[in-house]
Amino acid sequence: MFIIVGLGNPGKEYETTRHNAGFSSIDVIAEKNNINVTENDHKALIGKGYIDGQKVILVKPQTYMNNSGEAVREITDYYKVDVTSELIIIYDDISLDVGMLRIRDKGSAGGHNGIKSIISHLGTQEFLRVKVGVGEKLPQMDLADYVLGHFSAEDKDKMKDAYGNVYEAIRLMMADDTEKAMNIYNRKAKKE
Repeated sequence: MFIIVGLGNPGKEYETTRHNAGFSSIDVIAEKNNINVTENDHKALIGKGYIDGQKVILVKPQTYMNNSGEAVREITDYYKVDVTSELIIIYDDISLDVGMLRIRDKGSAGGHNGIKSIISHLGTQEFLRVKVGVGEKLPQMDLADYVLGHFSAEDKDKMKDAYGNVYEAIRLMMADDTEKAMNIYNRKAKKE
């Protein structure tokens, strides 16, 4: 079983913001696999279903970004999964160009408060992750204003493609081929 968590903030005002790239990815994965992510449990909205015959739980923490670790810890404890191999976290990354992906099997929080919270609650940096590029902020912009802002029309199209790529990358990761996913998607990120 895999627990796939998309990070974001609950509430209408945060929908489709850069910081909610994780939630938007979960929405696409859910739609492609007819999974309803509506059950309110473990401080999160969850949906249970199957991807390529494997049981999955799709998760959108409702704790707000900076406390994402609370929901992640609760759900991984409840389902007794191995966080190093059966947990995948999807989140926004301002150091990647819009729509680019970077897949990792471990690493620091890199300044991302949601990931900081998860590392703190799980007590490890070793878990699978898919970073979704939302572009770099302008130097004069406030970081919070930037990540809570919305995409331009052109960037929305790039993100639509990115969410589809997140799904394909996750399918590879679930098939125990994280290295192949890295080779495909991390290389794309470097090339462009």
